Amino acid sequence: MRFETRAIHADGGPDSGTGAVAPSIHLSTTYLHAPDGAPLFGRLYAREGNPTQDRLERALAALEGGERALAFASGMAAAAALAEALPEGAHVLFHRDVYHGVRTLATECFGRWGLAASFADLTDPAAARAALTDATALLWVETPTNPRLEIVDLAAAAALAREAGALLAVDGTFATPALQRPLELGADVVLHSTTKYLGGHGDVLGGALVFRRDDALARRAEALRHRTGAIASPFSSWLVLRGLRTLACRMERHSTNALAVARALAGHPGLAEVLYPGLPDHPGHEIAARQMAGGFGGMLALRVAGGRASALAVASRLELFANATSLGGVESLVEHRASVEGPASTTPDDLLRLSIGLEHPDDLVADLARALGAGAGAAER
Repeated sequence: MRFETRAIHADGGPDSGTGAVAPSIHLSTTYLHAPDGAPLFGRLYAREGNPTQDRLERALAALEGGERALAFASGMAAAAALAEALPEGAHVLFHRDVYHGVRTLATECFGRWGLAASFADLTDPAAARAALTDATALLWVETPTNPRLEIVDLAAAAALAREAGALLAVDGTFATPALQRPLELGADVVLHSTTKYLGGHGDVLGGALVFRRDDALARRAEALRHRTGAIASPFSSWLVLRGLRTLACRMERHSTNALAVARALAGHPGLAEVLYPGLPDHPGHEIAARQMAGGFGGMLALRVAGGRASALAVASRLELFANATSLGGVESLVEHRASVEGPASTTPDDLLRLSIGLEHPDDLVADLARALGAGAGAAER
């Protein structure tokens, strides 16, 4: 079955009791149990989970090709659970470009959890191998990365992890399973901020982990979610489940729009660089073309000539692009990541991250061209 079909029908079907085609939302926080506490309907309390979340998890596992999925209250809750599920003393090797919230989690919390973290260029096999230690338990990568749109070869990273006796975790938020399925390329865990493309409309907060195997790591992460209460609410689960049904067609349009914008802006005199893996001159283009199917995603970054002041000026002149955090919604967003991330940011001061929405690409190019000054042509239709 093709992905487009699976996305619509994964854990779908009409309700057996009512015939309702759309999934129901179960809002109850508590469930009947026997006088001795034995659950009568498989659950006791909403902190353990809820039926709507169960449906979302089965759908996510089906779309990624994993045995087990866990939904969380946010992407960071999912990331924290994955880290805390590792054995004490474990070392996590991150790719050098990683979401700022995860970098902060590693630098501020890992020590208290008995974990160690380091960062290296995992696109460079020699640098990656040199960064491994005897305690390395997990390689943690994004591809494309946030916010520099770097590409990590997932098959090579998986092979390196196996060589070191470690696991590979991949943040698939930017690509989504519509374009890239890391478990098929050798990864052990896929992380998602379901807030982004999986929800798709900027109106839900959530996260997920999808495990290749329903193993001890998955069970420890599930137990941590129960203890900390980091479950996805029924309504949030329902919104993400609804978003999955349109994921394939949305990602196709996001990718088409982003490629059109990137092509139109390439070589613009107001830009030092356009970072988009769909451009042939991107350093990771060949790898991205091999491991991503159906497009290169809706995220791109611009390095603005003139540095921070020029980048902020461009962002202030945009009209269709809202200056806002997050990504993956129907509307286009722009963000000066270094400003938002604060003093500890590793993002260049001249970089603007763009989340390309579902508007007509000609309108988006026109807005960017006006903000940058003359030089960009119309997008390809």
